[in-house]
Amino acid sequence: MAERTARRRGYRKGLAGEMLAEFLGTFVLILLGTGSVAVSVVGLPGSGRQVTDFGPANWLIIAWAWGLAVVFAIHVAGGISGAHINPAVTLGFAVRGDFPWRKVLPYWLAQVVGAFVAAALVYACYRWAIVAADARAGVPRDESLATYSIFATFPAEYFGDSWWGPLLDQIVGTGILLMLVCALIDTRNTAPLSNLHPFLIGLVVVAIGLAFGTNAGYAINPARDFGPRLFTYFEGWGSIALPGTFGWFSGYWWIPVVGPLVGGVLGTAVYDLLIGPVLKARTEPEEGPATEEPRRRPEG
Repeated sequence: MAERTARRRGYRKGLAGEMLAEFLGTFVLILLGTGSVAVSVVGLPGSGRQVTDFGPANWLIIAWAWGLAVVFAIHVAGGISGAHINPAVTLGFAVRGDFPWRKVLPYWLAQVVGAFVAAALVYACYRWAIVAADARAGVPRDESLATYSIFATFPAEYFGDSWWGPLLDQIVGTGILLMLVCALIDTRNTAPLSNLHPFLIGLVVVAIGLAFGTNAGYAINPARDFGPRLFTYFEGWGSIALPGTFGWFSGYWWIPVVGPLVGGVLGTAVYDLLIGPVLKARTEPEEGPATEEPRRRPEG
């Protein structure tokens, strides 16, 4: 009987396989997330299914769709790469020592490329609706903030040209995300069982969207913003995308990149500094010199 030889797994077994998982996971995240924005901004109005202006119902569509997108993206990539699908998550885990630094840049690359390709596919599906929406508004593409917003983020008008407000928003939003992710995956705490992590992390994203979303579009993910932003630049939105200039804001592109990276590190640090030591003290045996139990005196 011939001996069976082990098949070589090649790239699938190493970092390249993890990058493929991060690419596809981020692709699913952005495909469903930006697709929901396209539905709300141009799909429903353009198809005649909505006669009112963009309102709270549209925002609920977006918030819940992004949360569900996270759930399914984690299911796609979680067993292979851990489903970071966000450079802020990758950096935060590397800083806390849970992820090797040599993999940070490859993961970031896979995430940004996945986001770029997903944005291109959403555009291919909604191109007719986007063109019709710009025609109804009577604006050229490089002046259409509304259709640009399908793909990437911008700050609310009340911020004016201030960079500090949107930057703080991104730091806080991503900090909340990473702090709660750390809580949900910490088995020393009340971590969920039976593969509920993806669903609950998705609910975290829904909550952030409902609580902080209108400030600056809650990118909370550099790849989620920069990949589609890069696509819109090449597809004709011009300076609105890069350097991120329109009306009340200018040079905005770096804020949804730097803000989430800073927030991710701070979020993990807050959890590890405030909750981690308490859990360690309560779940691990205290180190110290062993003491002998007193010997009993013989009876009688």
